[in-house]
Amino acid sequence: MTFDRTLPPTLAALAALPFDYADGDGIDFEPYDQFLSAEDTGAWIRAWTGNDDLDGAAYRVFGQDGSGGYAALWLTRAAQPLEAQPVVMFGSEGELGVVAGSVRDFVWLLAAGVGPYEATSYGAEAARAAQPALAAFAATLGDPRDPAAIIADARAEFPTFEDDLRALCR
Repeated sequence: MTFDRTLPPTLAALAALPFDYADGDGIDFEPYDQFLSAEDTGAWIRAWTGNDDLDGAAYRVFGQDGSGGYAALWLTRAAQPLEAQPVVMFGSEGELGVVAGSVRDFVWLLAAGVGPYEATSYGAEAARAAQPALAAFAATLGDPRDPAAIIADARAEFPTFEDDLRALCR
């Protein structure tokens, strides 16, 4: 399996912005400048699930948190562009969940100070300080969205994501 590793425009622009962990007061997210390779994605999903039958074709990993958990696009919306796919998180300690319904919504979460791990594990109430550079970038993508609504909408749209993935674990 191979695929284009080029990030879509919004993720590429996001990767060019500064991210500061700020000793725990900032965003715990490190964007990549390209998707993880197909080979590495396949090896990772097999290791994460313990399931050697998986190839990772449904995911495009585009960043990680400080513990090594991955943020990925989940290619579940047939015939939709990459930026319209939901963002999911696979934590290094087994955390798992849908973070946002699209790349645009994911950027608004980051702007509000909510990283992918925080969105998955704690929800919008885990927001750290708002991120002015990310907020300025998010504003170029359209009207703001409430972080709690972003997370709630994504979970409501994909309520079985976590159970379905855990069913694949060996």
